[in-house]
Parts: sequence; structure tokens; C-alpha cells
Amino acid sequence: MNYTNLLKAVTHLGSPKILLVGDFMLDSYIYGDALRISPEAPVQVLKVVRREYAGGGASSVAADVTTLGAQCFCVGITGNDANARKLTDILKELGAETAGLIEIEGRPTITKERIVGLAQHRHRQQLLRVDDESTEPLAETDYQRLLEAYQEHLSQCDIVCLQDYNKGLLEPAFCQQLITLAHKASKKILVDPPAEPDYSKFSGASLITPNRKETSHAVGFEIETTADAEKASLQLREQLNLDTVVITLDKEGAYLRTQDMTKQLSILPRTVYDVTGAGDMMLAMLAVALAAGQDEETSLQLANIASGLEVEKFGVATVSVDEIVNEIISTHQGKTGKIHDVEELVKHLDYHRQQKETIVFTNGCFDVLHRGHIEYLQFCKEQGNVVVLGLNSDNSVRQLKGPERPVNNQHDRAAVLAAMESIDYITIFDELDPLELIKQVRPDILVKGADWEDKGVIGREFVESCGGRVKLVPLLDGKSSTQTINKLKGLNGTTDQKDA
Repeated sequence: MNYTNLLKAVTHLGSPKILLVGDFMLDSYIYGDALRISPEAPVQVLKVVRREYAGGGASSVAADVTTLGAQCFCVGITGNDANARKLTDILKELGAETAGLIEIEGRPTITKERIVGLAQHRHRQQLLRVDDESTEPLAETDYQRLLEAYQEHLSQCDIVCLQDYNKGLLEPAFCQQLITLAHKASKKILVDPPAEPDYSKFSGASLITPNRKETSHAVGFEIETTADAEKASLQLREQLNLDTVVITLDKEGAYLRTQDMTKQLSILPRTVYDVTGAGDMMLAMLAVALAAGQDEETSLQLANIASGLEVEKFGVATVSVDEIVNEIISTHQGKTGKIHDVEELVKHLDYHRQQKETIVFTNGCFDVLHRGHIEYLQFCKEQGNVVVLGLNSDNSVRQLKGPERPVNNQHDRAAVLAAMESIDYITIFDELDPLELIKQVRPDILVKGADWEDKGVIGREFVESCGGRVKLVPLLDGKSSTQTINKLKGLNGTTDQKDA
């Protein structure tokens, strides 16, 4: 998909309403400095540095959903204990609605406590996890209370999510009731299933998103190739009467099957720090994008990006819309990805303006780069967020500098400049002066060399009339393309053909 379409999709998610049913958990992290081996036993002694709490399981999905700007209605269970209060406080702070979380006496709030050792106060390594939970099915009266909370929120929501960690909540009869009610209300229902061989309780759902291991359990064979994923997705879709199957394939991306298409969507290679929470992020992004009206392929592309960013973080971490936007832009804009015609450039700049970013413009021939150019462009970058360089075409350089210039053609000059971190966008213009280009770019700041002060800065009146400013850069003595070229010409007479 065109990356501008992805940008449009992720920046127009709005604030859809997600009804989330699942296993809500509390994640507890105890960070400690590794000091020594205990004299009591051959175990590490940790000195506690800090404690942190976060939502796990379905709570992690709620955090992802709200971070993406959507609203989240939570339906599930907790115990009547201190951890329940910590968990609901976390969810409320995120902006999630927790009235659908019911307390059950005698059942602990599902809690996962992780002991994390720190080396030199910085390098994290999980040493131990302690789980406090009950996975017994609920009483019929508890299920009735949950159904009442579910039905109360169903009419208000745009889409339903089931997040199943196999903790006794999403039993077959209850799942089927949830799916039936969703269909009656004309709501899509998405499922992130556990690793178990029987997925019949999810029959009739709109979409299911198992990972490679979970899919293997459900279909009875290992998912090793694209052909395996294709076969498995067809089997799941037909057996469970699903609209869509998404099989996540870790570093190989995800396999998508709908009624009308089958496709494997790849992802960028990642430095995986911690896979915890990747499935939660996948479900959340799929739900928010589909609820916002995106199609399955676009939603999965965004979910691939979001979950890829998540695994680069420690523990269960959220990913924001801004992070996804930055990833889309940086992925698209390699060395040649910065170079655009003016029509395409204007579309990019419209987005940056929406983000309240300062746009800086400068222009020139930049024929033979030297230190003066580097410092000049670095000055431009220091003035704002986005630097746009108007590059004179070969034709305009010849008219300005003479028939022997440029030394390097416009494509080579643009490619070299695109490799510089100080430049965000490059557009080539054919006119002798940049006034029309400046009017299209509409920069907040116009930068030119100090030698233009007496000649008059082209575009000054327009920029200042729009509320912008002009900045003049002191020139570096003895540094210019012309001087560099003349010096090279002088050396040419003393240089043999091999050295040249």
C-alpha cells in the first residue's frame, strides 16, 4: 500500500469505542540491583531499586487501545483484594471504563510478579516470574452479571474484542453467548485465542488472530511455510465460520485470509528486546483500525507496524499513533525517499503542519559539497523541525553558473544531499529563482546566506506576510563550490590519469 494512504489511515483513527472482554491481569515488576550470591543458598541477592505496576493480559489491550486514542469499555473479573484496586486504578488512569469489571470473593486478581535484575543499574534481565491466579470456571450467577455488563455497553461500542488467556473466564457457552449477542447488534467481534487444540467456542466470530504456535495447536500441524499458513487459515475459516483469519508469523509478518483474498504481509526486521505484549498490540490496533472504517489489509499493515515497535521495548509497552507515523515516514524515506516533486511535497508538509511542526526552507545549487554547505544545512536544521531544500535543476544551474556547470547532475546532487540527516525533503526546481516554490512550500522560516542581505532575499516579503521569518547564515570564508572546482582544475595539470 502507498505509504501516504497508511499515514492517512493512522492519522484518521478518531476515537472509536472498543468493548473488551477478557482476562484482566496486574503485572508487577520488582527491579533490583544484582549484588552477590546469597550465603543461605546458591541464589542471586537483589537489592530492590523500585517497584512498578502495569496492566497485563486484557488490561494490556486496554492500555494499547486508549493510547491509540480509542475508548475502551472493560468487561471481566477481579478479586476483592489490593491488587484489584491497583489494577482498576491503572485502567481508570488510562481512561478506560471499568464498571464492567466485577469482583468475585475468594478468587485472586490475576497477578504476574516479575523479578528483574539490573546490572550496573541499567541492563535488565528477568530472573523469575510468580503467578497468583485461579483458572476455575465461574459460577453461573457471575456469568449472568458479566452478560448484563456486556449487553449494557454493546449498543454503545463500535467493535468487540475477546482476549483469552485461558484463565477460566471465556468458557465455551459464555463465548457463544457473547458472539451471538454481537451478531444481533451488528457488531464485529475479534478474538485473540489461547494455545489450545479446540477453537470451536469462537465459531461465528468476525476475525481471529492466533500466532504461529497457537495456530499449530488448533489445526494439528506445524506452521513452517507460507503454504502451511495458507492451509491453516482456510481450515480455521471454514471450520469456525469466520470472516477473517490473521495468523501472526513473528519475523515473517502475518498471513491474512478474508472471503475475497489471501495474502502474506511482511514486516521490517526488528531488534527484538521482549515479545511480551506483541499479541495484545496486534489485537488492539486491528480493533481500532477496523472500528475506524479501515479494511482488513490496511488494518493489518498498521497492526504489523505497531506490534513490531512494541517488541523493541521492554515488558508490556504501548505504542502511540505518533510512533507509528514516524515509523511509516522513516521506513519510506531512505536516501531517495526524501526526494519529491512539489505536488507530493506539499502533501507531506500538510501533515507536518497538522502536527504543529516548524517548516524551514532554503535553496541552492549544492554542486560540489564542502564544509560550508554542511554547516549551513546544520544551521537550517537548528531552526525548526522539518528542513525542505529547493535544489536548482541542471538547466537553472547552467543559466546561473555557466555552460560548464553543474559538475554533478541534479540526480547525483539530490542523492548525496538526501543522505544528510539535516535535510528532511528535497525538491528540484527549474526556475532561476525560488519564489514560486517558496509560495507553494509556505515555510515558517526562510534561510539564506548572509551575502543575500544586500541583494535582497527572494521570498522575504511573502514569508513575512504569512507570519514567517528570514534567517541569514554567516558564510565560511574561503569555502565555495566555485573555489573548490577552480582548485581541482589547478591540480589537474599535476595529476596523472590514474590518480584523476
